[in-house]
Amino acid sequence: MKAHSPTRWRFKRPSVIPGFGMALGLTLTWLTLLILIPLSGLAVRSSALGWEKFWSIALDPRTLNALRISFGTAFIAAIVNVVFGIILAWVLVRYRFPGKRIIDAMVDLPFALPTAVAGIALTTLYAPNGWIGQFLTPLGIKIAFTPAGIVVALIFVGLPFVVRTVQPIMEEIDKEVEEAAATLGANRFQTIFRVLLPGLAPAVLTGFALAFARGVGEYGSVIFIAGNLPFKSEIAPLLIVIKLEEYNYAAATAIAAIMLVLSFAMLLVINLIQSWSRRRYGYGA
Repeated sequence: MKAHSPTRWRFKRPSVIPGFGMALGLTLTWLTLLILIPLSGLAVRSSALGWEKFWSIALDPRTLNALRISFGTAFIAAIVNVVFGIILAWVLVRYRFPGKRIIDAMVDLPFALPTAVAGIALTTLYAPNGWIGQFLTPLGIKIAFTPAGIVVALIFVGLPFVVRTVQPIMEEIDKEVEEAAATLGANRFQTIFRVLLPGLAPAVLTGFALAFARGVGEYGSVIFIAGNLPFKSEIAPLLIVIKLEEYNYAAATAIAAIMLVLSFAMLLVINLIQSWSRRRYGYGA
């Protein structure tokens, strides 16, 4: 009887997951149909313009201003969401109070609410004659129909991403860690910035990336409150829609390709920082 070598090379190692090959094939097929083919089509259509025409569209002052507003407001809104999202997640995890479940459920409201409804509601609130805007206008503060209104809309749609990303990690951190830091002489700020936040860094960066990505591509909740004035409150997604309505498909694909490259670059940087933070601190791995 011929013995089998224990070091025999195998093309495919056995897996504890049944049907792994079929599941992987379906996943790759679905990913290709939904993401890779549309993105490839966008790249091919943009490359057909030629470098001269592509850069002419990319460096157009209106395009540059729309990109600056889209990425700038999305970045500001993501930063605000990180700060208040951490605070809200902390309150929901560490404290018990009446109405906690209601507040916890309201965090997910932007997920369920149509973006157009959110935009109309925010415009009604922050317009010069709105419920909140009527008190801000005498102070010289204008929210609706300005970039500030865009930031408010993006904060509304992006907050759940931060809260729901950070909340599970906070629940895994034992209270004994905070108590140990206090017994060693750390004050509250030292406990937050030196004990808790480093462990939350990967989750915080993930929430920031999700909120930022949602903000860059947001359209429905923004067009109502932005005012859509060129060189003032016009976002890049709206400019793409305008170019499509003008049947200028070349310009629309060029602007979309620029947004795609910038978004990938920023998300790559965020993911690299997140990976470094996960390797160093261990939480969220």
